[in-house]
Order: sequence, then structure tokens, then C-alpha cells
Amino acid sequence: GYEAYVVAYQFGFEPGSSEPITVPRGTDVTFYVTSRDVVHGFSLAGTNVNTMVIPGQIAEFTVTFDETGTYGVLCNEYCGAQHHEMAGEVEVVSQSEFDGGN
Repeated sequence: GYEAYVVAYQFGFEPGSSEPITVPRGTDVTFYVTSRDVVHGFSLAGTNVNTMVIPGQIAEFTVTFDETGTYGVLCNEYCGAQHHEMAGEVEVVSQSEFDGGN
């Protein structure tokens, strides 16, 4: 499996907002998500992934993506004036593309 470490902050995800979180299709990916400021949400559009992200705590969950594509990451906990702009992406690619092949 693979691991993804994500920090939520007002008003983005690192990684995720400025560059997508890239993971391979068909493998378990364990996410470890925390916040450096206020309560946020971490929701992957089109999936059942949805968790609160609380400062000082780590939300841990494992996902297996069966299809390639891009999934939007949304904050679903009001976190301030630019909450509506807080977004990111998870990009699911083939194993060969993830490994650097064609």
C-alpha cells in the first residue's frame, strides 16, 4: 500500500491544492490528515470518503481507487471567509504511470 500525508489550512490542502495528490489505481492508500489552524473537512467528491480534520489530531483512513481519474477534495466544515474556495485534487493514475513509465 501507499501513504499520503496531508495538512489542511485556511484555505487549502498541502499537498492537494497547489499540486494534486497522485496515487496508483487498485492499491490501498492510507491518508493521514491533520489541520494546522482550525477544524476543516476532507471529502473526496464521488466517493464515500468524508472526515473531520481537527487541529492536534490525525484523521486516518484507507481508500482503494478502482478507476483512474481526478477526484475533487473539498472542505465541508465552515473554516472562514474563503471556505468556499478551499479545494484540492487527488489524481488516480495507472500503476505504470505512477512508477514513471508510459
